[in-house]
Amino acid sequence: MKKVAIIVPETAVIEAVADPRYLLLAVNQFLSQAGQQPLFEVQLVGQSKEVKVANGVFSIHTDAVISEAQRPDLIIIPALSGNLSDAISLNQSFLPWIRQNYQEGTEVASLCLGAFLLASTGLLNGKSCSTHWLFANDFRTMFPEVTLMDNRIITEQNGLYSSGGANSYWNLLLHLVEKYSSRELAVLASKFFVLDINRKSQSSFSIFHGQKMHDDSAIKLVQEFIEEHFEKRITIEELAAQHNLGRRTFERRFKKATNNSVIEYVQRVRIEAAKKALESGRKTITEVMFDVGYSDTKAFRDVFKKITGLSPTDYKQRYEKIGIE
Repeated sequence: MKKVAIIVPETAVIEAVADPRYLLLAVNQFLSQAGQQPLFEVQLVGQSKEVKVANGVFSIHTDAVISEAQRPDLIIIPALSGNLSDAISLNQSFLPWIRQNYQEGTEVASLCLGAFLLASTGLLNGKSCSTHWLFANDFRTMFPEVTLMDNRIITEQNGLYSSGGANSYWNLLLHLVEKYSSRELAVLASKFFVLDINRKSQSSFSIFHGQKMHDDSAIKLVQEFIEEHFEKRITIEELAAQHNLGRRTFERRFKKATNNSVIEYVQRVRIEAAKKALESGRKTITEVMFDVGYSDTKAFRDVFKKITGLSPTDYKQRYEKIGIE
């Protein structure tokens, strides 16, 4: 029997508490129906016996408070909501408890923005992690010692697991079911919950807003210039000269400020524009390609797939606006 502690933090997303409990208990039911013993013993653990979530609309009654909780084999950290710095402050009591259990052999999995609480324990320092793509810049700013894999649905390293944005935590939960039981049972769970078990990337869901949470005013001006003129041919020398910077100095400052090289940034701005055009469905892929500054079909396709995980054709088919019959 695997002991699983789903912690119930202040400001938790209620679905991220209820869904893992629902899935693990469903797996137990599948096993019981097959004449086998249940696999998971699930316990909700809080800082108090009752935790109000969703601005007090719901209350979650925990099975145990931290001081009473049995040592689990797995700790699941649900997604947080609201101001993340405040959420971490409100849940400080969990941090030493998670650290101690991990040091004694417990594995830890964070769901979506639960990665912010996991990273606050220090256990992710020098390791990789996933979280919601929309909060990637915030995460990098708050936890510079953690390598963020912002395109990954699941990251696993040394018994520490994390998932990408929102509902991608279902993929991590299926991964854990497979790890603790079998592929067959994970597939059964995926069919019961109607989930795509093999989804690996959240790239096709991400929206690029540009990384401007930095204090380098010259680089911000360059970013704005790129975003206004992305369809034109832009050279690094040209951009550096606008601010009387040498190429090496400019490239180093740009990378430090945005976490992208200049070329990567131009590509991401262009592909974001292409995605929006493809979603509208008014233009062909070739027309969109020329509109965003590409003239080579293969180059456009390769860059598009590298950034989104899908070809332009697949992306258009998935997201273009169509009438409802």
